[in-house]
Amino acid sequence: MRYPKLREIKEAVRSLFTKPYTTSFPQGKFTPFAGFRGKPVVDEDNCVGCETCANVCPPNAITFEDSKETAIRTTIRDYGQCIYCGQCEEHCITRKGVKLSDEIYDLSCFDIQEVIEKQERELIICANCEAIITTKDHMRYIHEKLGPLAYSSTLNLNILNERLKLAGTGDTSVEVVDELKRKDSFNILCPNCNRQVQVKNLG
Repeated sequence: MRYPKLREIKEAVRSLFTKPYTTSFPQGKFTPFAGFRGKPVVDEDNCVGCETCANVCPPNAITFEDSKETAIRTTIRDYGQCIYCGQCEEHCITRKGVKLSDEIYDLSCFDIQEVIEKQERELIICANCEAIITTKDHMRYIHEKLGPLAYSSTLNLNILNERLKLAGTGDTSVEVVDELKRKDSFNILCPNCNRQVQVKNLG
């Protein structure tokens, strides 16, 4: 039993006069290698708030909260849970909304809020049932992607009208009173309510 104790004392004395095995951090400038996956960075001009990234994120580091009262969708990105897999970049519908950078993200902090980022997007809400349709940025992106085909959709026409100001919007739009009628097709409706209007029109 004495030999192991003497060996431990020997190692302890040796460690007093030798350099530590751990390396200093940061150790000079970091040069990322090809294919390095650093912190995901959101491009505010190209992110449309469609939440595709939240649906494909394996550790659920990306979540969102919708508020009907304020008509705002808040996207929450917790980099403390992020595994830097790159799924958000790969599945982004605009291909530019989020990119993995060369940045080494230091998660050492005293406040968890320092590793959380939030983005806000304005929502489109059904005028009849108050269901959340999507964000306005997402609908504009779809409108631009479809081109002339977008004019077949009343919802897209509403988005176009909002941009061109050809007719009144908001309080001046047709009011939904008791049940859906043909005139309500000019309101912003979710797919389910719009289907009810179309069925009535065919009848």
